[in-house]
Parts: sequence; C-alpha cells; structure tokens
Amino acid sequence: MSTTASSVNIPTISVTAECLPEAWEKAVLAVWDKGVEMRTQYDKPTDPASKDATVMVTVNNPFAEPRIHKNFPGGPEELEAYRQEVVNGIHDHWIDPAAGKWTYTYHERIFAYCPVEDIRNANSPKPFKAVDQIQCIIDSLAETAHTRRAQAITWMPTADPVTDDPPCLQRIWCRLVSNEAGDLSLNMNTHWRSRDLYKAWFMNVYALTDLQKIMAEQISEKINKEVTVGRYVDISDSLHIYGSYFEDVSREIEKMRQSSFTGRSWESTHPAFEMMTSEARANLAKDPDWYAKAMG
Repeated sequence: MSTTASSVNIPTISVTAECLPEAWEKAVLAVWDKGVEMRTQYDKPTDPASKDATVMVTVNNPFAEPRIHKNFPGGPEELEAYRQEVVNGIHDHWIDPAAGKWTYTYHERIFAYCPVEDIRNANSPKPFKAVDQIQCIIDSLAETAHTRRAQAITWMPTADPVTDDPPCLQRIWCRLVSNEAGDLSLNMNTHWRSRDLYKAWFMNVYALTDLQKIMAEQISEKINKEVTVGRYVDISDSLHIYGSYFEDVSREIEKMRQSSFTGRSWESTHPAFEMMTSEARANLAKDPDWYAKAMG
C-alpha cells in the first residue's frame, strides 16, 4: 500500500498541565488550532464541520488548586449533579431502554456491569451476577500494588453498537506507584471513544478524578497505609469541538489568549463555589432529579 503527500490523518496531540482548568484550556486551544475538520452524525446541514483530534491529556496533580474553571459551560450545581451521577449513581433510575429512556449510566456500567438482557430479566437462560468493577480495582491493587490488571470497562457489544448514544467512556485503568521512601500514589488512565471537549470534558474529568480520590482512600484503608492521588491521564480517540459551538468557543478562546488564567479559575474553597455546591448537595439529597427538574 502506498501513501501520497495528499494523505490526511487525524492529528495526535499531547497536552500536559498541573491542574484541571489549565488542562481543559490547553486541550481546547490545541484542538482549535490543530484539529482536523470533520463532519459528525449529530450535525445539522448548516453546521460547520467539527474540529477533531486524538488527544492525550496528562494532569500532574488533579487536586491542585485552582481546581475549577469559572467559564466551562455549566455551573457548580450541574457539576455536583454530574459528579454524584458518576460516583453515587443518583440517576441510575433513569435507565429504562424499553420506555425510550437511558440505556446506561457510567455508574451502572462500572459499579454493576452485567449484560443488559440479564439486568432486567431474572429468567435469563444465562444469568450473570452484576460485577462491581471499582471494588475489583480496589481489591486488586490492595493485594498487588503493581498489578496491570486493575481496570473497569463500560462497552457492552450486545447492546451499545445499535444505540443512538453509546458510552463515550470505554475503560478505566489504575496502578499504584511507590517512590524510594515507599510512599504510594494511585495513578489513573481513562480511555474515551469520543468526547465533546468544550461542553463535557471538564465535568467528566472532575467526576472521574473524584472517583480516583475515593479509590485511593479505600485502598489506603485496606492496606493501612496512606495512598495519595497521583497523576491522571485522559486519552480520547476523538476529542472534538462541535461546529455548532464555534461562536461560543471563539469568544472563550479570545479570553484564554488575552486575559489572566487566575481570573478564569476558582479554588475549590472559593466561597461562591462552596455555597452553590453545598446548596446543590442539599437539594440533590432531597431529590436526585432536582437539577434536571430545575433545568426543565
């Protein structure tokens, strides 16, 4: 097989940052500047082609401050609702494919992975027990810190290829690393089939790194030794900025290029962020659907 000078490939981009909001900005700028123009299955006829790239983002310290970007599309209330959706499963009750509702949540797939036909059919000829993959990761690393088998998957070949909205998150992989002093840190990689960089990436990573912290704490309890949160690596086969967002994205990029980063970010202890997050937690505790209802 021969190649020509006119061959076009999806760009591969690597981004490294110290904290989450810095990582989001660097990824947005990189895909905006270097991404290839491609159509998507969600485009309207009048939408510009999206910007797309295969991207690996490394966040050296996921809990370094500032941890919050003030300008990501969303707010503290939406961020908290999404965090609880992934970590606590507050929206697992929305799963009801027969009624035309959700076919999965990330929480269900990683905490209770089971073939779809068996989840809701007690008379299935091949009953499988739902698997808590996160507990498997915790137990595996507690037993053998350097194991390379500590992972969780989401993809379900018997269900996902034919759905309109299959999982973007594909896999979580974790490993414990120790230094010469014997200190331990939990490193996490996440692998994504497809990803909305502008509207979804920040919330995805905020929730997944919170899960990383929870796993580190639970491993620590099992081995009776401190385990800190190590670096987080985020790999997307298709990290894209939809053409329909270009007007909003271009305004945000202008701010990124011309204004101070500190003015666009919050520490997680910022009074305004803490107040809105605390109110969201209280409302979600009363009604897990509170935010969805509030947004209509």
